[in-house]
Amino acid sequence: MAISLISTACSSSSSTTTNLSSFKSETKFLTFSFPRKLRSATWVSQLHSRIHFCLKSSNGHPLNAVPLHDGVLENHVAKEHIEPPRKEEPSIPNSGGEKVESTLSITVVGASGDLAKKKIFPALFALFYEDWLPENFSVFGYARTKLTDEELRNIISQTLTCRIDRRDDCEDKMDQFLKRCFYQGGQYNSEADFAELDKKLKEKEGGKLSNRLFYLSIPPNIFVDVARCASRRASSTNGWTRVIVEKPFGRDSKSSSELTRCLKQYLTEEQIFRIDHYLGKELVENLSVLRFSNLVFEPLWSRNYIRNVQLIFSEDFGTEGRGGYFDNYGIIRDIMQNHLLQILALFAMETPVSLDAEDIRNEKVKVLRSMKPLDIEDVIVGQYKGHSRDGRSYPGYTDDPTVPKGSLTPTFAAAALFINNARWDGVPFLMKAGKALHTRRAEIRVQFRHVPGNLYKKKFGTDLDKATNELVLRVQPDEAIYLKINNKLPGLGMRLDRSDLNLLYRSRYPRGIPDAYERLLLDAIEGERRLFIRSDELDAAWALFTPLLNELEEKKIAPELYPYGSRGPVGAHYLAAKHNVRWGDLSGELHE
Repeated sequence: MAISLISTACSSSSSTTTNLSSFKSETKFLTFSFPRKLRSATWVSQLHSRIHFCLKSSNGHPLNAVPLHDGVLENHVAKEHIEPPRKEEPSIPNSGGEKVESTLSITVVGASGDLAKKKIFPALFALFYEDWLPENFSVFGYARTKLTDEELRNIISQTLTCRIDRRDDCEDKMDQFLKRCFYQGGQYNSEADFAELDKKLKEKEGGKLSNRLFYLSIPPNIFVDVARCASRRASSTNGWTRVIVEKPFGRDSKSSSELTRCLKQYLTEEQIFRIDHYLGKELVENLSVLRFSNLVFEPLWSRNYIRNVQLIFSEDFGTEGRGGYFDNYGIIRDIMQNHLLQILALFAMETPVSLDAEDIRNEKVKVLRSMKPLDIEDVIVGQYKGHSRDGRSYPGYTDDPTVPKGSLTPTFAAAALFINNARWDGVPFLMKAGKALHTRRAEIRVQFRHVPGNLYKKKFGTDLDKATNELVLRVQPDEAIYLKINNKLPGLGMRLDRSDLNLLYRSRYPRGIPDAYERLLLDAIEGERRLFIRSDELDAAWALFTPLLNELEEKKIAPELYPYGSRGPVGAHYLAAKHNVRWGDLSGELHE
């Protein structure tokens, strides 16, 4: 069904979609554009990671799209030492040498939805609160719901917090932010309504050079309609225009490719920012820093020392009202094909040439293309059933009235994946993701090989796994990095203990951690693409999972049932044992 919706949306307007002239002009020269405020990114502490480029056409204005695809242009630009920018908002010179003041307009399409209210608007306020947004900015909500500016502000105000740094001016900051929020109602497929939005944007921009960011917080079947209307009627004529697209990006290779093809009738690849909010998580950001800047880890990052890698995602709640949406996708499409596979690619990639976005994304694509096709014998699927515990009844997946009776959609999946290259040959990468499990967690667990000829083997008995060194990156909750080591218990005897070298973020960094959406929104504003998914990354990810998904659906493989609140289906443990692995989250202790 999703395929036909996308195809219809594309074909219905394809006859009149040959105009890309507003995005593709002859380039003349380069100018550097810097963010208003430097931030201490975990990937790099130097300015060049935040440098992006603004191409100008023959009329002296920057293009809407910046064609730096695959790093072709970036690799030819010399990286000179750049002095830090001044505090004030940078201005961009035009062809006549005059300074042109710029503005930023952020339009949240689907402003009345839960994602916008709970995540996007609060993230934008957090950026404003911490002085990351430029001086001249405005936020617009766009949706079919009829609202006034004041009604939108009232809705937004209910979700705003000053959670990171509770300064005395919190209320003042909220008032200032809300005064910059406006609303425009309209249909998602109406160019006339987007033309009205354009008029309001121009009023707020006041003739300044305008940069526009559209966040599509809407179902994927209307992505193309919005892209068409926004590009034709509400695109910036003298600055850049960028569009953030929320997952899911299709249901399989065919629908994903069709969606990309349709979007590219109105936008260039450089304008499309495909967001996977897990890539903005602090511990995922820290993954490459941990590996590439610590000599103690980098030499160990291979099949020679690592026995297996586990990527674990679990939620302690079910679909709860989202069953209709979830049943169309399932846990493999919803979590494994994007969140966990993206983390795997970051974990396993070779050292990139630089920290430039295209160099990093190139290495991720190489990992995805090197992966062995998924064998259905290495996959376990499950579905939670109703369960009573402590006097309380928990509904099963098919008890949800929005879920079709007899649905075979998996709410749990475990898979063993392998990378066919010299670094990772033979190392199992085990993924596990599920809903209605015993705990909420997301973590990466690296289990190292046993010590050859361990002198203390007898102290551990026959269970050598107890002596396994393990590196754990807990993404959520309570972010932490800890390393399990073997240690002698104090005393006169020789008793060994398994201990943790623990970096608990809330203890070491008490100020708080920004939400993933804050980081990703700021990156999109600055044109930093390394945490966004490129189209060939998306193609490679779907190429890996689509054959498996087709086989599961064609053979109507019934998922193994597991009780709500349990550790998942028993089959997941047999899968791990098949590859001589023990799941690292077997203990009931969250911090373990």
